[in-house]
Amino acid sequence: MKRLGLDLGGTKIEGVVLADDGKILIRKRISTPRDSDNAIAYTEMLSAIRNFITELENNVNSPCSIGIGTPGTISAETGLLKNSNTVCLNGKPFLDDLKNCLNRDIRIANDANCFALSESTNGAGKGYASVFGIIMGTGVGGGIVINNCIHAGAMGIAGEWGHNPLQANGPDCYCGRSGCVETLISGPGFVSDYQRSGGNLGVHPAEIIELAERGDPIASASVKRFLSNFGRAVATVINILDPHVIVLGGGLSNLDILYTRGRKAIEPHVFSDQFTTPVLKNQHGDSSGVLGAAYLWD
Repeated sequence: MKRLGLDLGGTKIEGVVLADDGKILIRKRISTPRDSDNAIAYTEMLSAIRNFITELENNVNSPCSIGIGTPGTISAETGLLKNSNTVCLNGKPFLDDLKNCLNRDIRIANDANCFALSESTNGAGKGYASVFGIIMGTGVGGGIVINNCIHAGAMGIAGEWGHNPLQANGPDCYCGRSGCVETLISGPGFVSDYQRSGGNLGVHPAEIIELAERGDPIASASVKRFLSNFGRAVATVINILDPHVIVLGGGLSNLDILYTRGRKAIEPHVFSDQFTTPVLKNQHGDSSGVLGAAYLWD
């Protein structure tokens, strides 16, 4: 059977259909539905997913297995979605509602887990026994794959390193805590740090790095803090999990500095006499998540 994957995001929903041999038959994106107040609405999200799946299956003239990558995870205790930065999904029986809406079986996994599964299957992490997939973009997430199988954990939160506290009295996080990894090394977190220090408004992470390379003192200090936070946060994961490879994804994975100065920033905090863990850029770009969703049926 052909495999269909969806990746749910705050701005877009991406879909893909794979043939039996893994070849991509169709890949398409639609905008995430929003209501009149420009908020993501739950019922409209369900309708958009149903209609999108119908459209993709009609395009390949075949029913498909369906896997969906979503921010957050399904609670093993309540069956409700939790920990999603697409907050309209939190506290909802998302999996059951989708099954009822589609009248068929589906599989759901955290989007970071889908990213890690994709890169482990035939991406940068292929051939490694254990992969820690990091997503650094609007937020910070992580997924763990061991022997090509997602390790979700007993509570479904394995890999959620983005909400570990990294800085006492740090910036407030949407999760209700403060100083989370996500508030410091996500794209918005990096930019906010630069602006709190007196930097210009309206800049992007790559522009801050460019300013630093030109000798701008505010940008240079912000980049130094960003890399220090990145190093300490990633080293914590290595000290606990000791993965065979780390694969970076999300918008910030395009920053070359993470693979040079960023990797060097990890080393002092690793509890070992040597630091050999490869830190690699993903191979599938922002389509890793949707491919991993399709692979949920492998």
